[in-house]
Amino acid sequence: MQLVTPEQIAAVMALVPAPHSFAELDEQVAEGLPKNALKAGVERLGRNVDERRALLRRVVPEATFKRRRDRLSAAESEKTERLARVYATARHVWDSDEEALAFLHTPHAMLDGRPPLEVAMTELGARRVETLLWRLFYGIAA
Repeated sequence: MQLVTPEQIAAVMALVPAPHSFAELDEQVAEGLPKNALKAGVERLGRNVDERRALLRRVVPEATFKRRRDRLSAAESEKTERLARVYATARHVWDSDEEALAFLHTPHAMLDGRPPLEVAMTELGARRVETLLWRLFYGIAA
C-alpha cells in the first residue's frame, strides 16, 4: 500500500517546519501540535463555516479550544493528524481538492452509509477510510 508523505499530511495542517519523516511527525504530534494546525485542517475539510465549527468541536470542545494557549493536547493532536492524513490520502487518490471533499462528505455504502469524514473520527475508522481510498486508487472493487 502506498502512503502519503509526512510533508503532504503536514501541508494540510500548515505545519512549519514541516516534518520530513513519519518519526518527526509523530514527535510533533506527541509534543502537541500548534492550535493553528487544527484551524488549518478544519479550513481544508469544512465546506462552510458551520461544518468547520462542528468539525473543530468534534476534535476539541469550543471552550477548551479558547482556553488553550498555543498547543493542543497529545490526544487532540492525534485527532488533528488523523483527519489531515485522511484528507491528504483522499487528495492524493482523487488528485483534486473538490473531489476529495465530495468523497469525504458523501455517505458511502462500504462505510455503512456513513460519510468517510464521520467514520474517520476514530483511528480504526480512519484505517477503514484509508483502505477504501487505496482500493479505489488501485481499481480494486470498492
